[in-house]
Amino acid sequence: MEPTDAVLEWLLDSDPALRWQVLQDVAGAPAREVAAERARVATQGLGARLLALQAADGRWGGAAWNRGFSSTMHVLTLLRELGLDPDSAPACAALARVRDNVTWRGCAPPECDANAFFSGEVEPCINGQVGAAGAYFGQDVQPLVQRLLAEQLPDGGWNCDVERGSTRSSFNTTICVLEALLEHEKRFGSQPELTRARLAGQEYLLERRLFRRRSTGEPIAYDRKLGPGSASEQPAFLRLAFPTWWHYDVLRGLDYLRRAGAPPDPRAAEAIQLLQSRQDSDGRWHIDTVYPGTMPVTLEDTAPQSRWLTLRALRVLRWYTLQE
Repeated sequence: MEPTDAVLEWLLDSDPALRWQVLQDVAGAPAREVAAERARVATQGLGARLLALQAADGRWGGAAWNRGFSSTMHVLTLLRELGLDPDSAPACAALARVRDNVTWRGCAPPECDANAFFSGEVEPCINGQVGAAGAYFGQDVQPLVQRLLAEQLPDGGWNCDVERGSTRSSFNTTICVLEALLEHEKRFGSQPELTRARLAGQEYLLERRLFRRRSTGEPIAYDRKLGPGSASEQPAFLRLAFPTWWHYDVLRGLDYLRRAGAPPDPRAAEAIQLLQSRQDSDGRWHIDTVYPGTMPVTLEDTAPQSRWLTLRALRVLRWYTLQE
């Protein structure tokens, strides 16, 4: 699916973090041009501003994790989404400070106080986000990955509420873990046990058409973790956001399939059609929801139209079209 010249120009009139991904995934620019633009993420714009916010003790927001979006985990997630070159000198220096200094003291159950940041804590949704960032930036998260593999449920997914009696998986937790496993495979190579677990989790999403209940086939109306009060006219997983943090939506699920190089699957077709239907008359996509919390930087100021969602939607649709 090709953008109009006006949409492409709008996408390119942006931060280096978005621009390099547009050049690579939408415009099909030469690799040298893409690499040069990506290198600017560490020194200009959003990426540079986020790196500059790191304290000398390695933390962002004074914590490994917090309920806002300014913590070490959240900023590393953003830097991964921005595509900061993990092997660049600024990235390596920042990650070394995290690895050598940051623990979970005061941010997790007391038994995790002494855990190094990349050892994670207890909830698989949080550990998935830590594992995804750690693997992307080349950190040793193998013990954390092994813990996640051991926590996979019989239906193929994961759920943070297992300790509270849940026996079924959660879309939210499952996508966080799937992204961690995929990042680990991309960085360190495939492992049979990891790949089997990831494909089983992928099947969990596809069996549910990426947004439906398996039991009834109905769209999931609200996010169970947020409760019935989060229900709206639009089913929960059809409300698009960026960043998504621990929240699932169909675009996040489809983008995972794209990055995983998943083969064509008719069970994703409805989600693709829904994504196409959300494109406005200008050829752009809108943000439907902004999750509560304080962002460390402002990613864009064009709401409701979103460059980030438009980039992600276009590359998902291109991937799906090319594989048909």
